[in-house]
Amino acid sequence: MADNSDTGSTENGNGGDKGGDSGRQPARTHTVLTGISSRAWEHPADKGALVALRKLKGFDTLLKTLSGLVNERSVRLLLLGSAVRADERNFARLHRLLADVGSVLDADDLPELYVRASPMFNAYTIGMNKPIIVVDSGLVDLLDEDEEMRFLLGHELGHALSGHAVYQTLLRRLLGLTGVLYAVPGGALGLRAITAALMEWSRKAELSADRAGLLAGQNPAAATRVHMKLASGGNLDDLDATSFFAQGNEYTETEDLRDSVLKIFLVETQSHPFAVVRAAELRRWTESGEYTTILGGTYPRREADSTAKISDAAQEAAASYSQAFQRTQDALGSLLHDVAGFLGQARIWLDERFRQPPAS
Repeated sequence: MADNSDTGSTENGNGGDKGGDSGRQPARTHTVLTGISSRAWEHPADKGALVALRKLKGFDTLLKTLSGLVNERSVRLLLLGSAVRADERNFARLHRLLADVGSVLDADDLPELYVRASPMFNAYTIGMNKPIIVVDSGLVDLLDEDEEMRFLLGHELGHALSGHAVYQTLLRRLLGLTGVLYAVPGGALGLRAITAALMEWSRKAELSADRAGLLAGQNPAAATRVHMKLASGGNLDDLDATSFFAQGNEYTETEDLRDSVLKIFLVETQSHPFAVVRAAELRRWTESGEYTTILGGTYPRREADSTAKISDAAQEAAASYSQAFQRTQDALGSLLHDVAGFLGQARIWLDERFRQPPAS
C-alpha cells in the first residue's frame, strides 16, 4: 500500500529509479478493493452525469447492441489484423499487469489489450459491448516501469468500468440530432455550447480514470512520473517532480485575467486536461484523504449502484465546482467566485427586505 506522504515525491532527486531496474524490484503488495463501485473514483462532475444516464434504462443496452453488430466488430477485426494482442506469450508483462489491475479493482471481465505500432504516447479504451484497450508502442517504451504501466492500465480499465464509452457515445448520438440548430439563427452558438459541455465532461472523465489508475497501482509517485513523461516524453533523469508541480501551480493560479480567458479557449475542444493539471488534480485528491479512506475499506459498493440518487450526485458536482473556485488563485475563477458570493448576499438581502409578513 502506498504511503500518502509519497504523493508527488520520488525515490531520488531526479524523479525516481531508472525504469530498467524496476523489473528486478520485488513485487509490491496491493490492497484488493472487493466489490468497489466505479462511483468511488469518479470525479463529482463526471459522477453526476453518469448516475443520471444510468437511470435511462434501455438506451445504453440498445446502443451497445447496435454498436456491437457493426462498428465494434470492425474495430476488433482491424486490431486483430494490424496490431498485437497481449496474452501469455505476446507482451506477457502487460498481460500480467492488466490481470493484476483487474484483480485489485475486482473487475469481473477484463477488456482485450492490444499494442499497435505508433510512435505516439497514446492509449484509449473503445467498444461498448466488450471494451478493448489499445496502447501505442511508443507509450509502452516510454513507461518502462511496471508501476507506471500499472497506473496506465488501471486508468484505461477505469474508463471501461465507469462505462464512459457507452455514455459518451450515447450523448454524441444525441448531439448528432441537434444538427438542425445550424438552420436556426444562433443555433450554431447553441451547438458550440453543448459541445463545450460534453468536452468538459470528457475532461472530468479523464480525472476519474486517473483516480482509478491510482487505486489500481497504489503508488502516487508512479502516477506523477507518468504525467511527467506524457508531458515531456523525457527520461526521468531530466525530470523533477517538485518543479513539475510548481509549473502546474503557475498554470492554474495565474492572476492575469487575459490568461484566464485564454485557458478557457485552449481547452474548449480538448477531450483531455493538460498533463500538469491532471497531476495536480490527482495529488489534490490523494491529499484530501479520500484515497486512503478507500484503501482502508470505506467506499461505495457495486451492489448499491442502482439506488444511487441523482440529487446526491448533483450536489457533489456543485460542491466540487464551488470548492474549485474557492481555492483557485486564477483571476477569472476568483472573479466568478466573488460575483457568486455577492449575488448570494444580494439575494438574502432582497429576501429579507421584501419578505411579506405572515398573515395574522
